[in-house]
Amino acid sequence: MSYSFQFRDVFAQKEAIADGIGVTLQLSAITIGLGFVLGIAVAVSLVYGRGWLRGLARVYVEVIRNTPLIVQLFLIFFGLPGIGIKLDVMTASVLALTINLGAYTAEIVRAGIESVPKSQIEAGVSMGLTGPQIFRHVVLMPALKNVYPSLSSQFVLMMLATSVVSQISAADLFHAGSIIQSRTFRDFEVYTVVSLLYLCLTLLMRGGFGLCYHLIFRRR
Repeated sequence: MSYSFQFRDVFAQKEAIADGIGVTLQLSAITIGLGFVLGIAVAVSLVYGRGWLRGLARVYVEVIRNTPLIVQLFLIFFGLPGIGIKLDVMTASVLALTINLGAYTAEIVRAGIESVPKSQIEAGVSMGLTGPQIFRHVVLMPALKNVYPSLSSQFVLMMLATSVVSQISAADLFHAGSIIQSRTFRDFEVYTVVSLLYLCLTLLMRGGFGLCYHLIFRRR
């Protein structure tokens, strides 16, 4: 059985591929930024919050981490209109991805906060630092340094997970690949190119996060 590879048909759609990459990067950047802030807020609630707040944070983390991302996405995009809340594709995608990432980030950051020795906090108090100063410099920054590899890996995984938004017709890289496949019928070539592009994005993000680690933590 012979098969004639024709990647030319795929690369002829380079503009659509470039647009898909742009949407994937945009979704990733927004989601990582918002999810990181949300994750820190939830982690602080888990560690320092009052009973009711800690309980709410724990329910949020457990529900999100134990349900599929695609179900969460469908609930927001298809379910919310049933109660009068209609979101466009990009807003629904960002919201679903942020909520999902926030839960995973919260658990990672919580572990980092709890890894900071109490003696280190007591030293900050003895030096006369205020509560916010202690949290920022003595607790949060060392905690983020301790969990940075796990945190950056989670962010990369989220970039890959953005492909799920193609199920609601968000014009990301995977959606662009699907459109090209429907036009050319070159399944193997299309998804090989898409896979390699995701691999390149992953390697670039890992390199970027490595540089950020050097700039943020190694110089402190």
